Amino acid sequence: MTDNRLIVALDVPNALAGLELTKKLGDAVSFYKIGLGMLTGGGLALANELKSEHGKQIFLDMKLFDIGATVEAAVRGLAQFDLDFLTVHGDPHVVAAAKQGAAGTDLKILAVTILTSLDRADLDAALIQSGDIPDLVQTRAGRAFDAGADGVISSPQEAAMIRALPEADGRLIVTPGVRPAGSALGDQKRVMTPAEAIAQGADHVVVGRPVWTAEDPQKAANAILSEMQSPQATSPNRSI
Repeated sequence: MTDNRLIVALDVPNALAGLELTKKLGDAVSFYKIGLGMLTGGGLALANELKSEHGKQIFLDMKLFDIGATVEAAVRGLAQFDLDFLTVHGDPHVVAAAKQGAAGTDLKILAVTILTSLDRADLDAALIQSGDIPDLVQTRAGRAFDAGADGVISSPQEAAMIRALPEADGRLIVTPGVRPAGSALGDQKRVMTPAEAIAQGADHVVVGRPVWTAEDPQKAANAILSEMQSPQATSPNRSI
């Protein structure tokens, strides 16, 4: 069985490029993330094709944020696509509305704590509450869990803190900001290796550029999977 702890981000221009990448990856990868950047490039059609025709799991990374009624309606519409994960911003009113929209389906709502591309200087520029990022992430995660989130998105650097929360029992932690050793960081600022992320308590790691920019994407994905299955990664996956 393919190790579904690895989620490959299809951060490519359109659905055709995304489908071509999944063909190169073959059976090595069973879980894919489709983000906002591909929405106008056929992202929902690709999600449906990968799910219904190829048996892949799909993480739709929309990071929804709006008034409760709008979020609920949007999630209700997206839930018809039989997706696995959907992201919303971690504000409690947004999470609660998303859970209402997903009611009666298997769609899991993941709350974004603080984007892994941001550091304290970015938060200051945005007039976000003062404080250390790990403390803010842990607080936002706890509030999102209280609002009903099935899991949270955080950097691997905060995964252990979140896993220690009583509210985190049975919930998912999904970590972008994961880079194999020696990979370029790109726009990520709070990063760890795949093995480190799993050891810190992540259930799933999201990797994009190190896979799809590789000369041999399948080889790159298999190397990440091997690292995640190494003795350095000791946290077990949770069934979803």
